[in-house]
Amino acid sequence: GIKIREREREVAREMIMRPFAAKVEEGVKGIDGKPSEGPVYRNLLSEKGFPPIDTDITTAWDIFRKSVEKFPENNMLGWRRIVDEKVGPYIWKTYKQVYEEVLQIGSALRALGAEPGCRVGIYGINCPQWIIAMEACAAHTLICVPLYDTLGSGAVDYIVEHAEIDFVFVQDTKIKGLLEPDCKCARRLKAIVSFTNVSDELSHKASEIGVETHSWLDFLHMGREKPEETNPPKPFNICTIMYTSGTSGDPKGVVLTHQAVATFVVGMDLYMDQFEDKMTHDDVYLSFLPLAHILDRMNEEYFFRKGASVGYYHGDLNVLRDDIQELKPTYLAGVPRVFERIHEGIQKALQELNPRRRLIFNALYKHKLAWMNRGYSHSKASPMADFIAFRKIRDKLGGRIRLLVSGGAPLSPEIEEFLRVTCCCFVVQGYGLTETLGGTALGFPDEMCMLGTVGIPAVYNEIRLEEVAEMGYDPLGENPAGEICIRGQCMFSGYYKNPELTDEVIKDGWFHTGDIGEILPNGVLKIIDRKKNLIKLSQGEYVALEHLENIYGQNSLVQDIWVYGDSFKSMLVAVIVPNPETVNRWAKNLGLTKPFEELCSLSELKEHIITELKSTAEKNKLRKFEYIKAVAVETKPFDIERDLVTATLKNRRNNLLKYYQVQIDEMYRKLASKKI
Repeated sequence: GIKIREREREVAREMIMRPFAAKVEEGVKGIDGKPSEGPVYRNLLSEKGFPPIDTDITTAWDIFRKSVEKFPENNMLGWRRIVDEKVGPYIWKTYKQVYEEVLQIGSALRALGAEPGCRVGIYGINCPQWIIAMEACAAHTLICVPLYDTLGSGAVDYIVEHAEIDFVFVQDTKIKGLLEPDCKCARRLKAIVSFTNVSDELSHKASEIGVETHSWLDFLHMGREKPEETNPPKPFNICTIMYTSGTSGDPKGVVLTHQAVATFVVGMDLYMDQFEDKMTHDDVYLSFLPLAHILDRMNEEYFFRKGASVGYYHGDLNVLRDDIQELKPTYLAGVPRVFERIHEGIQKALQELNPRRRLIFNALYKHKLAWMNRGYSHSKASPMADFIAFRKIRDKLGGRIRLLVSGGAPLSPEIEEFLRVTCCCFVVQGYGLTETLGGTALGFPDEMCMLGTVGIPAVYNEIRLEEVAEMGYDPLGENPAGEICIRGQCMFSGYYKNPELTDEVIKDGWFHTGDIGEILPNGVLKIIDRKKNLIKLSQGEYVALEHLENIYGQNSLVQDIWVYGDSFKSMLVAVIVPNPETVNRWAKNLGLTKPFEELCSLSELKEHIITELKSTAEKNKLRKFEYIKAVAVETKPFDIERDLVTATLKNRRNNLLKYYQVQIDEMYRKLASKKI
């Protein structure tokens, strides 16, 4: 028994120390005010240099066209028709059918005067028409510009103007909004093409400002009547301009070339090929993250490369499990919030079990986890535990699931471990930005030493850390940490019409992400912080904390405010120092005659503060995830004496977190219990 335990410990040590990434350059100590730079790491497949690119695939158009030749009869795009408010089964278009529609939509765009380099907007929910419009752009060297409205009111207006979009494909329910008087961008459009139909009223409204409208079927018909030869792109041509939220103000247009997209897909192919379990043309992906975001877009590009199938959710995330049961996907990708919901659902079901069955579940969990920690694959760790307890969880995910990927924000190690043990499939985390085509790092399936990390560099990228002295992060220190910097062939070309911002983030060829990472002894990357006060909530949405403090600080009830968000949580909380005068006035109106300190401890005051903050948020048109969901009330203003603010009275975030950690934990605990 002792020998077995010693061998197990040895295996665990080997797993932790085995290098997963190659160090290709040593770090450099900073001199003359320059920050220190950590060692440069690459994927082991790129240790001696990036592999030569497959000459067969050099553009996004090649990815699609080659799969049409290879897998013409495979199901490509699936959707569910809604008739009389009832959601039907999945209906499919094959690669060949999609290709025919792509040629027709491309021809119709050319008939309307679209020339190579022209910008075409796509605005709406994920559906086959979205992809058909995107591929039609690629066929004729047009630039696809996704539009989405979660960036706040006015973002669509801004993007259409900034990108100088001439034609836009739109979901029918969003056409009305585009033609509202306060949406000034519509006037510059030449044509609006609906994913389905356009009402006579909206057609008339559009024609009044000189904009043509077309239903999807009319547009296909126009393409059939006026066929045009495709005009495929060169690798250096722009494939897409993808807008993403900035620290403040307007969205940034990230320019991605065809070469960058093709390189990403080829790199993912090489990476996935080294594992025993391969992705094949039989795989099925459920798409529900917005196609306007890089994570879903690149997942789909990769699936098209494999000749595999993509099925779209029917538009309601609250009943996503219905789409899962109907589609039975083999692959799911989501932001942590999605996996938190799955975890919450399983935990809730566990609480409803009788104590004996719960005890059995927990014993089987520990048993399987122990074998996984010894290096066994999830499928071989405990087939008995899978059969007795965990296959029911797998069935809830459709019964065929092989891979879950979490990205967009860090997934907590506890939830990742739970999913790895109970879902009977591979579970990994990835890391990337729009600027790096989403897949900068990815975990290894079944490697428990990667729990809580985002894995290793992608095949065509390299990673290093740079010192952030003001936050105490040193890439050459005992625990190497610093700002994550990325270089390689899977990179954006710059921000559209914004060379200053491009120069700000790309220095000496390295893209500075603003994320703080730690590189573990085995070369694996872990995200630990954010350089700026821009954080990502667990649903993948960015929040600028300082900006929110400025807005909420305008309320007369607020004297001091510190807004806190956590990448593992989906809601914001705050510590508030209320204005004594306003509080006393509020108390007087309620007939309360207590000292200020006592008033601050009342739950009624907390509720009043949350109502006031909600009203400020509504007035300033903040997005729902920017609302404060819980507050802790402090009587004493933040001061320099307790090191809670700087000399210029700016919040010291790390110190505030240490000081109010107990209150923060308590607020999130209460919010979690409310949800359950």
